[in-house]
Amino acid sequence: MPIEKILVLEDDLIVRRNLEQLLRQQRYDVATADTLAAAREALARDTFDLIFLDLRLPDGEGTELLRELQSQPEKPLVVMVTGFGSVESAVECMRNGAFDYMLKPFSADQLQVTLKKAENYNQLLKVNAYFSNAEEDDTGYELQGISPAMENLRQLIRKVARTQATVLIAGESGTGKELVARALYRQSPRHNSPFIKVNCAAIPENLIESEFFGHEKGAFTGAVSKREGRFELAHSGTILLDEISEISPQVQVKLLRVLQERELERVGGNRTIKVDVRVLATTNRRLEDSVERREFRQDLFFRLNVVPIHVAPLREHKEDVPFLARQFMPRFARKHGVRVRGISDECMAVLELHRWPGNVRELQNVIERGVILCGDGGMLEPEHLGFSPQPAASPAPPAAAPASYATPALAPSEILSLAESEKRHILAVMERSASRTQAAKSLGISIRTLRNKLNEYGVHSKDDETSADAEVEAQAPL
Repeated sequence: MPIEKILVLEDDLIVRRNLEQLLRQQRYDVATADTLAAAREALARDTFDLIFLDLRLPDGEGTELLRELQSQPEKPLVVMVTGFGSVESAVECMRNGAFDYMLKPFSADQLQVTLKKAENYNQLLKVNAYFSNAEEDDTGYELQGISPAMENLRQLIRKVARTQATVLIAGESGTGKELVARALYRQSPRHNSPFIKVNCAAIPENLIESEFFGHEKGAFTGAVSKREGRFELAHSGTILLDEISEISPQVQVKLLRVLQERELERVGGNRTIKVDVRVLATTNRRLEDSVERREFRQDLFFRLNVVPIHVAPLREHKEDVPFLARQFMPRFARKHGVRVRGISDECMAVLELHRWPGNVRELQNVIERGVILCGDGGMLEPEHLGFSPQPAASPAPPAAAPASYATPALAPSEILSLAESEKRHILAVMERSASRTQAAKSLGISIRTLRNKLNEYGVHSKDDETSADAEVEAQAPL
């Protein structure tokens, strides 16, 4: 985090001017004072990031001002400077909140080391404050799965992570785009530096520019103090722009400059700030379509789309559903203090038949709900999942169910194969449905697939080939 404004409080004219000259040569904004009274006036007018404070001054001791500064909500870093140093004096200053202690005369190299330490410490304070105020993130799961699609994704992450390339992560909501971003960060050379996330969809449009780039004091109503933006907080690290498609055209222009030049200006400021960040972005839309509709800048899209990563929806790698369900179940059992023995075969069959429009996030929610409703010592069953088809509320069924759909009751000790569980579930849905069309929709499969399943089970009826079914079936893909 850059140090910008520095106050030099020194009564020795030569030392004060030499220090001021050295600091101005490094492009710092410098104010000077030779007494405690003059320093207090300067602090009342402006805010400073760093103060070089002489220990002995004409109107008092520098430790007086040091103690006063510690009561301020946003206190500057203080470096005590003295020509009469002692161990006791240094210890007292550090106890009162001094950042560092320098003996006069000091060299330009010593000054440079102190400034570098101050900048690093200043960034550490700002990043810690950001994480302290951030909402707790409960998405901290690893990128898991045993399917070829997930293995290919992990291999791509390993290749891309070690580079400095900008990455655009695309995929439907709930597929785990943020987990991909965090995996890229953890495996990158920047893993020991900050990882800052900006949820572009959650920040009001009139505040997103300030969140990105920060603002100066008085830049707008409510800007009572200077604030660093997320890009500054992420300096030397990684920034994740979540749902990048949601930003306005005005912010897109400024974001393009950051990506091209790696520099920015705060809202209401005119100072150019250099930033060294790796940019990761996510979107649940096709940005190419947004570019065609002129909702998203084409040049910004090209800057973001250096390395595209597509995260497949769960329905395209459904072989991961049983694995993920068994991974999520003990986590939620521990979270809610529930002992669950496992997932029944019938329940697993229902999970595998579901289309998962909400992807992995929906699967997490379903398993968490099932664990809560299951209770201690139980097995997860279809009725615990919350999306199993329910009987109609009407006292009379809308259509007579064919006798061939009926299935025998399951004995408590009976263990079913996965195929038998699937069969029983499909036939149970057929019993509760008025037509094949309704049953296929409830099961999340095509009518042709349902017909093939019924033929496999040897189930036929004279009234399930309605004209509506036949019309839909004729349009169904092979």
